[in-house]
Amino acid sequence: MSVHITPGAAEAAARTLRYARVLVIAGSDSGGGAGIQADLKTLSALGCFGMTAITALTAQNTLGVRAIHPVPLDMLHAQIDAVLEDIGADAVKIGMLHSAETVRAVGRAIDRHRMEHVVLDPVMVATSGARLIDSEAVDVLRRELFPLAALVTPNLDEAALLVGRPLANEDDMHAAAQQLLAGGARAVLLKGGHLPSDTVSDLLLQAGAPPMWLRARRIRTLNTHGTGCSLSSAVAAHLARGLPLAEAVREASAYVRGALQAGAAVRTGGGSGPLNHAWQPQPMQLLALEK
Repeated sequence: MSVHITPGAAEAAARTLRYARVLVIAGSDSGGGAGIQADLKTLSALGCFGMTAITALTAQNTLGVRAIHPVPLDMLHAQIDAVLEDIGADAVKIGMLHSAETVRAVGRAIDRHRMEHVVLDPVMVATSGARLIDSEAVDVLRRELFPLAALVTPNLDEAALLVGRPLANEDDMHAAAQQLLAGGARAVLLKGGHLPSDTVSDLLLQAGAPPMWLRARRIRTLNTHGTGCSLSSAVAAHLARGLPLAEAVREASAYVRGALQAGAAVRTGGGSGPLNHAWQPQPMQLLALEK
């Protein structure tokens, strides 16, 4: 339920209202286009209060990833516990998990805090092509974290890595999404932007529901760095605001398309630049404080 506040009611509102809250568990992108930085920009643009638990530091820019430094697991646990034990979260977005040990640690934390509305973006390959996760972590991710997520959001390359074969068309996408559901995922948003076509096709497949295709004309731009991070965070934001999953996915897709279009003509760095996350900012979403 949304609640609107007048300036004169600030003191009383402080006892009855809160923000829509999203915890992001992901890696940091020093270039600001993807990772934690893109997540927080997206959440702010969509009127949510963003919080973070950083899994790894990366040295990267629009040209590629130069170095990755994992955060110690005790520090990762401490970040998650500090946020959830005090502020709480209406949704969780999970991004880059560099190792199997990190995947297990995040899975234990999600289970321990009984978090719902978990959106898992299985970040495996950067836009530049750099591998961001080790082989053991892929298996653990699929086995232990997929069943805890309300939605898994692989792109075409990540889905191919998860199912063990290349995906060349929409039929391949549908078969791969079905395989991921059979393997434990509750819902899959498979992003087809890497297919060579003037139309971009994304597929939302939920257990017991018909497939939902999101098709739109491709936006011609070099600035696609952080698109997947932004989309998964946007879904988490809309879930935190109270939308059902299918509607949250539709709204998130529309937001990212707007950010791509608004940033298409801007030059940032010498490679794949960022989106314009602030193209249509929304006011902070105020919700009734639980009693």
